Amino acid sequence: MVEHGKPRKAAVAAWVGSALEYYDFFIYGTAAALVFGKVFFPSSDPTAGTLLALATFGVGYVARPVGAFILGHVGDRFGRKKVLVFTVLLMGASTFLVGCLPTYGQVGVLAPVLLVVLRLLQGLSAAGEQAGANSMSLEHAPEDRRSYYTSWTLSGTQAGQILATAVFLPVAAMPTEALRSWGWRMPFWASAVVVVAAFVIRRKLDETPVFEREVAGKEQAKLPVAVLFRDHWADVLRVVFAAVIAAVSTIFTVYALSYAVNSAGLARTPMLWVGVLANVVALGAIPLWAMLADRIGRKPVFIGGSLGCAVLIFAYLGAIASGNYVLVFATGILMFGIVYSATNAVWPAFYGEMFPARVRLSGMAIGTQIGFAIAGFTPAIAAAIAGDKSANWAGVAIFTAGLCLVNVIAVLTGRDNHRVPTADLGRRNSDDGRVSVTSPGGAPA
Repeated sequence: MVEHGKPRKAAVAAWVGSALEYYDFFIYGTAAALVFGKVFFPSSDPTAGTLLALATFGVGYVARPVGAFILGHVGDRFGRKKVLVFTVLLMGASTFLVGCLPTYGQVGVLAPVLLVVLRLLQGLSAAGEQAGANSMSLEHAPEDRRSYYTSWTLSGTQAGQILATAVFLPVAAMPTEALRSWGWRMPFWASAVVVVAAFVIRRKLDETPVFEREVAGKEQAKLPVAVLFRDHWADVLRVVFAAVIAAVSTIFTVYALSYAVNSAGLARTPMLWVGVLANVVALGAIPLWAMLADRIGRKPVFIGGSLGCAVLIFAYLGAIASGNYVLVFATGILMFGIVYSATNAVWPAFYGEMFPARVRLSGMAIGTQIGFAIAGFTPAIAAAIAGDKSANWAGVAIFTAGLCLVNVIAVLTGRDNHRVPTADLGRRNSDDGRVSVTSPGGAPA
């Protein structure tokens, strides 16, 4: 039996840190949907400006795979805690600087160039955040509650989305001229508080017993990524394809908001409230789905959530097209607050349980961030599919549903390791479908 650490402390640190970090990351998406097309790309026609603004949102995801290789190595070689402290500092600083940028009208093309650079830095930070927090929570957790404790990271992410959307409610209600000149900057400047709070919390966090035991036993891989791709490449690919389920989040959070406000003629404030309420519901739904996954396994919950999203995306975008606010709220909360929460509750444990501790952070970071990079560009792809005035919303729904089915296939090919002891994760014998890998000295690889 593995010695466990302090699961509640680790889970709370993961929750708070992820909430603060993803507040930073998602205020960019809201600003891209509502403001950036006019502030940084005013010479373009309205449709092209929106498309370019959404593309800069996706740029942050391009940096994620690169950051995953770097921060995955650091986390598996030198510890989870170092990654968690670094990521929150980098995210906070780059987000604050976005709020300080000059506009296109002031410095021309330099403005969008600087915007892209800072978005890349945000992506580097996000690459190690969830994988580090999930690894920390999983390795501190009791073996029969790994899904519950790792789900706190995603609950924190939802809280960050609530903060990011809620802070834009008074900003979006400002007169258009004030919003575009200085109002949009306020949420970004608020990240200065985020940096201090998250840094203090994570500096006090203990390293996991699993990692400390590897240090004491000198079982660490000097090049974790090399070991990962030598012994666990199939699991990495599985995570990549499963992680495209994040497209549901980016379509809901960014594309649908842009479509509703800029094309369907819906008001900004009610649409922002859809996101706030859906995420509030998710805060309650995620731990309930996670507890169910600890009882019946990860795959039934994960697959059920993915299939539900594939169906409900048609209902949500159709409701926006109809202009019926009641339907928009009902379908948005049902899809994103309840059904999508099933996938968020499960994937931290499902992915983490594929890998042994010595490559867990690298495996989760690289696999998820490549998948998330695909998802990050879905708002821009969706805008291109929808065409002028976003008339083809059904095409966007079909595209999103197709990505949900990719996730389902990937999850079906994986094993449900929810009853495997923590020490044996990623190292099971052939009768469980895995091959134990040993080093020349006989220690498990």
